[in-house]
Amino acid sequence: MLYKIAAITAAAGACLLRSEYEKNCLVTEEYVITSPKLKGREKTFVFLTDLHDKEFGKDNQRLLEAVRAVRPDAVLSGGDMIVAKGKRKLSASLSLFEALAKEFPVYCGNGNHELRMKKQKDIYGDAYESYTKALRSFGVHILSDEGIRIAADLILYGVNLADCHYRPGTPKMEHIYLKHALGGVDPEPFSILLAHSPVFFEEYAAWGADLTLSGHFHGGTIRLPLLGGLMTPQYQFFYPRCGGIFTGKNGKKMIVGRGLGTHSVNVRLNNKPQVIVVRLKPKNNI
Repeated sequence: MLYKIAAITAAAGACLLRSEYEKNCLVTEEYVITSPKLKGREKTFVFLTDLHDKEFGKDNQRLLEAVRAVRPDAVLSGGDMIVAKGKRKLSASLSLFEALAKEFPVYCGNGNHELRMKKQKDIYGDAYESYTKALRSFGVHILSDEGIRIAADLILYGVNLADCHYRPGTPKMEHIYLKHALGGVDPEPFSILLAHSPVFFEEYAAWGADLTLSGHFHGGTIRLPLLGGLMTPQYQFFYPRCGGIFTGKNGKKMIVGRGLGTHSVNVRLNNKPQVIVVRLKPKNNI
């Protein structure tokens, strides 16, 4: 019996040590998206999500170097770059965005942590307003239920999901929610939607998003061979959309980032922090 306890303790210790190592090992992964809506030259974006105020080296220099190596046309953020749960942690996110915006156009969507800070004034006061004011002073574009044309053939949208969309289990989205939040999608240019939760891919695609960029699930925390992510923050086990690229009806795509940091469950196993590169190419220029 003692041998079994010792073996289990040793295995658990090894997993925790491996997790501590992995949490600081950045990986860069690339996806190529083609569409006849895209015209002219190839466009390259870096997508960052779920930093949760983590630092990779002093002032996030290792993360900045990973972004610079890509030489993107812009940096897109999918939300939860901060921590707002009882306490708030913003400093690493602010310094990262300040540095990024000096070199690249930066566009940010909101995650549930940013929106929690915005809504819960009794806890956070005007912290959201101060945070977004600072980002805008750096030149960061915040997409809060709005869209912006960033090229002749490309529109970027960011939607704020409601509290009910983050509830444990299998939350639902009313079919008119996105239209109320964002209006109708322009069908001519290629459309990218920053939507923090990947649960509603069918709704995003039905609204008209050609490509949705999501995060939120941290890759499922622990990734198991053949099974994928173990558990999402909404207590879904082996949810299939914890990370990767997915194709829906009419060829609509969703990329789900595994994120950069951790939060409630401070573990990453077989699940290294991820910098995503998205390359958009015209259909006839593969």
